[in-house]
Order: sequence, then C-alpha cells, then structure tokens
Amino acid sequence: MTSPSPASNPTPYDGLGPETVLDALDSVGLRGDGRLIQLNSFENRVFQVFLEDGRVVVAKFYRPQRWSDAQILEEHAFAAELAAAEIPLAAPMPLTIAEASPLAAHATAKGTTLVEYATPAGALFRFGVTTRFGGRAPELEDDDTLERIGRFIGRMHAVGMQHSFLHRLTLTPQTFGAANRDWLLDQQIIPPEAESAWRDMVDTALAAVREAFAADPAPRLLRLHGDCHLGNVLWTDATGPHFVDLDDAVTGPAVQDLWMLLAGDRATAQRQLASVLEGYEAFHEFDRRELRLIEPLRTLRMIHHSAWIARRWADPAFPIAFPWFESPAYWAEQTTRLREQLAAMAEPPLR
Repeated sequence: MTSPSPASNPTPYDGLGPETVLDALDSVGLRGDGRLIQLNSFENRVFQVFLEDGRVVVAKFYRPQRWSDAQILEEHAFAAELAAAEIPLAAPMPLTIAEASPLAAHATAKGTTLVEYATPAGALFRFGVTTRFGGRAPELEDDDTLERIGRFIGRMHAVGMQHSFLHRLTLTPQTFGAANRDWLLDQQIIPPEAESAWRDMVDTALAAVREAFAADPAPRLLRLHGDCHLGNVLWTDATGPHFVDLDDAVTGPAVQDLWMLLAGDRATAQRQLASVLEGYEAFHEFDRRELRLIEPLRTLRMIHHSAWIARRWADPAFPIAFPWFESPAYWAEQTTRLREQLAAMAEPPLR
C-alpha cells in the first residue's frame, strides 16, 4: 500500500535483467551460480537466487520512488525485532559492500540491510536480501489453522506495541481514503460518464468511515503487517504461518491484520473470527470494539486499490493485469460496491 504520489515511471525496472540482479548481489559478496527465478510481485521485483556456496536467497528490488530509505529500513528493523522474538518471518540479512568485488564501486550502503546498486547505464536499484522461506497457502476452512494464524498475529502485535514507527504511513480515513479520492479526481482518470456517480458515492462512504473511526473510544494504534490477506500468509508444517516480508507495514488498528482473513457469509465470518481471536488473545489483548472498523477498513481498501492501479498504470505490467480499469464499467462497478459497503457499515458489526 502506498501514499499518494505522482504517476509512476513507465519503465521503473528498465535495466533490471538477470545480469544486473546477479551483479548487484555480487557487489555484496553473494555470488550467484547463474540460476535465478523471478517470483510473483506487482509492486517490487523479487528473485530467488541460487548461490555458489549452496545457499538460496531471495533478493527484493524495491520499486523506485515508492518508499524512502528511512521507510524501508524501518520495515527491516521491525522484521528483525520479530525474528529476535522467534516469530517466523524472513528477516532481511545484513549486507556489506564486498570491497574485493570488481562491482563494489557500483554499490552504496543505505543502511545495514539496504544497498543501492547503480547500473552502467545509470539506473539505481535499492535491494534487500533474505534467506529463502517458502511455504504454501493455509487451509482456512480448518479452525485449528485459523487459531494458529491468530496466535502468530497476536505475537506479532505484542512486539508491534513495544515501539512506534516514525516514517511509515498511518492508516487513517484521510491517508487511505480521502487522499486517494482527491488524487484520482485530480488526475482525471475516471471516465467522465462514471465520475459524478463515483464521486458522490465515495464521499458518502467516506463520511461513514470517518464516523466509525471517530467513535469513542478511538482505536489503539500499533505497528502492523498492514496487508494481511491470504496471498501474503504462507504455511509450513514445521512453523505454521509466516509472512515473507513487511513491505506494506503501517501504523493502524489491530483489526486491520485480522479482517482480511475472514471470508464467506456472516455466519462463516463469525466462526472464522472466533477461531482467529481465540489464538490471538492468548498472546495479545484485543479490543473487540475495533470490530466496528471491519467494513470501514474494507471500504478504505477498495478506494486505495483503485488509486494504486492508477498510479502504476504507466507500468506495462498493469494494463495487462487490469485491462478493464479504464472502462466506465469498472468505475460503475466500484460505485455499486461502495453503495454495498455503505449498507454493510450500517449493519451491526461481528462480535
């Protein structure tokens, strides 16, 4: 999840081919044996790389101009805290410029876990490296699995409460809602025939979101994963659930890391929530009054997602992945979904 920003560079990863990936790793003493696999990621470029010494690492090259160095290093520091607390997570490795490497002159340390590599053509790519930490999608129809995921997130939040982010975003109706709405309207991205209906509905929905966030008491804020949907949770028999990274880490209410685990009708979601919270509350207190924020947070995510696609539209990967985005039909559908969210926010919250 990103903050409002100018339209993206149309070729943000131009020049980041396999040779550049291997050269960048060589500059920090990680010599590849020539084998690498590009992993799925719209936002960043992520590669599984096999090293000459037999290790397998994952190198993440951050999208240029998305996060500042301070924001990335704060993400890395949070991951290190979680790893130190023995919470399963692929924490970034310390990186040191390999002075003996002929490619060392191309690399600049931005912190202990972040390096910027300059290609001969002048492109700059910041990257971090983790050990490979694989897994499969969890089976969420199983209550025991949900309880274990709840314990995992509860442990993470217990660590998240110990310190505060200084540079990462804070999830609020303004940062993830109104700012995205304003940016979309300013950019004139929405087809004229769909804009008025969408604008009226998003304004009405955001008023309901603000009302929920302003209710007494205000939600307690802490450091979160921030984008805890099923695609970001991996499972192994040895460790149970884990995250591969914290790229979208934010400050926000605890329920943000819980609601995306729920699916299905209300009765199913209620059962799932009970299992998740049974595990969560074994390690961290949860204020159940935050459950009123589930539908408002879902509404913010919808608005944010549209703005995210729009900001990346110049990137060739996005029109291929979202070919319907520029059509009036997409925005009419968003208007309908926001109207449905308005009704959902008026219903009693899960318990």
